[in-house]
Amino acid sequence: MDQLLLFTLLGLGQGALIAGMALGVVVTYRGSGIINLATGAVAMLAGYAFWALRSDHFGVSMGPAVSLVGALVAAAVAGLLSEYLAFRPLRNAPPLAKLAASLGLLLTAQAAVLLGFGTRPQQMPSLLPDQAVKIFGAIIPVDRFILAGVVVALTLALAALYRWTRFGLATRAASENEQAALLAGLSTKELSLAGTLIASVVAGGIGVLAAPIVQLDSTTLPLQIVPALAAALFARFTSLGIACTAGLLIGVLQSVLSYLSTQSWFPTDNGNALPGVQQLLVFACMTIALFLRGAELPGRGEDTQQRLPAVPLPERLLRTALVWSGVCAVALVVFPFGFRQALTNSLIGAVIIMSIIVITGYVGQISVVQLALSGTAGFLLSHLTAGAHVPFPFGPLIAVAAATVLGVAIGVTALRVRGVSLAVVTLAAALAMEQALFANSSFGGLGGVQVPSPELFGISLGTDASLRGLDGSEPSPMFGFLVLAVTVAIGLYVAHLRRTSLGRQMLAVRSNERAAAAAGINVRNVKVAAFSISSFAAATAGTLYAYNFSSVSAGRFTALASLGLLAFAYVGGVTMVSGAVFAGLLSTEALVPHALQEWFGISGTWALLFAGVSLIVTLVMNPDGVAGARYRSKQSKRLRRAAPPNPDSGSAPAEGPAPHTAEVTG
Repeated sequence: MDQLLLFTLLGLGQGALIAGMALGVVVTYRGSGIINLATGAVAMLAGYAFWALRSDHFGVSMGPAVSLVGALVAAAVAGLLSEYLAFRPLRNAPPLAKLAASLGLLLTAQAAVLLGFGTRPQQMPSLLPDQAVKIFGAIIPVDRFILAGVVVALTLALAALYRWTRFGLATRAASENEQAALLAGLSTKELSLAGTLIASVVAGGIGVLAAPIVQLDSTTLPLQIVPALAAALFARFTSLGIACTAGLLIGVLQSVLSYLSTQSWFPTDNGNALPGVQQLLVFACMTIALFLRGAELPGRGEDTQQRLPAVPLPERLLRTALVWSGVCAVALVVFPFGFRQALTNSLIGAVIIMSIIVITGYVGQISVVQLALSGTAGFLLSHLTAGAHVPFPFGPLIAVAAATVLGVAIGVTALRVRGVSLAVVTLAAALAMEQALFANSSFGGLGGVQVPSPELFGISLGTDASLRGLDGSEPSPMFGFLVLAVTVAIGLYVAHLRRTSLGRQMLAVRSNERAAAAAGINVRNVKVAAFSISSFAAATAGTLYAYNFSSVSAGRFTALASLGLLAFAYVGGVTMVSGAVFAGLLSTEALVPHALQEWFGISGTWALLFAGVSLIVTLVMNPDGVAGARYRSKQSKRLRRAAPPNPDSGSAPAEGPAPHTAEVTG
């Protein structure tokens, strides 16, 4: 019991960090209606600012008070930039676009920290006393109680601010009915700015105080947003008191789980405690929160509602596929080995982004679990081929089928969850799968597992096949041809899906689920079909990845990598197969990053920065992405050619019928 009490009280520190971030999420949502995934990144930036000022990183060492002020100023500046560069320009955008913008801020902040401070974790100096107190025989550091007290005090102060001040009354009025607030003369933009600044300072302060308890790096603090979102879900993104209480309790439960994992009866993995139980706890908390508090987030009034990205009707599919397939086939032979490998990676990246096009572009649901499904298929392939010696193509087919079933199961459990809620839940699911499944040595393992080269009728189809490119080096173009064939097949299917009755039903569900149901569309069946197709494409990409590298490792299927893929999908064009091709060229270790590194020495961290910045710019300036902009340009040229001539110009009328204009829905 002494040990149980010890870990319960120790969990107050972790719980205070989660509760503080949950407060930031709730305050931002109250002010602007945005669920800010970058709240943890703001805490990370403040922590690094405090460490840099205290440790002479910038050539001068400051005292604790000055360093704290500097860290809070850094957090406030991050809030100002996020408000003016992302949140305010997207104020009238759909909720999914706002969530994607906060993802861009997260990726940008993470890349900035990696470029400025490196990958090595830093030892954060503590502002709090290092004494300990004895409670019922357990020695507890006093900073845990101070942290919890600070968060409770912040909760009470914020609750008083929103309940008894004119600012709080105005914020509540704007959150309930923004149009009425505008008619009453309230400045909703200023209210949003104030909420973002308050949330940033709160998250930054908690990050500085709690960073010594956790680890100061580019991953730990940003990922604390996941349990913070669970606490905010219990609060329905409105109640500060519930968010604080839920955050503290989640931290305590995680700490108790850490203690229970040391017991002899706790499940083990090669003698060590079963990994990922804390992430599974967070996922379970989110599921319970959605069940108890309702599956949908509370609505927030908006003065206008912009359309979702357009979904053009594809044209000349077969001709386009044949032309570009021929170009890629030639490139796989003539490219040097490094670029040949990068092109293969680009094709695999395009396949997994096609899965995002189906579930997000066609149905309007942001799901972050696609990369985790790819990892599941890859690890299953290793067990089937290297362990059970199942031959090609049966091994990958079984692995893809099993991962597809898992994806459908996740989709079925989330049928009552939609939009932003689905993004929150699938992010927690992706993190839980990464920690509990891929890090488990009995299934995956951090060191990776081997995958033998595919063979069919004695002919090697892998990267070590006898066929070589012009440089005579591996990887063999043979495997590139296999990947190209799969990519073209899935691309043609996803593009053709837009033309079918099921595709039109998906677009109807994306536009308005209630209207679709009233029109006789079975929304449940449409969503299950979308999850099935999306999971199949993601799982196929996972098996191709496994064959490509002859191994599968957990480090390639992280939750943050999933967010990066979503960013690339939006930049390329989240509603078009050509957008998936653009995004595949930009993805990790793909053709564009490889060329930048070979020619200009630009590393992968710069690619991450590019993904974050490009996502924000794309959402603000061009919501349809690169492919959408290209399509609109082509349509404009067609319309100009089809337009009747100006009588004053004296030119003869154009001959022939007007070109066909593709249908655009969205």
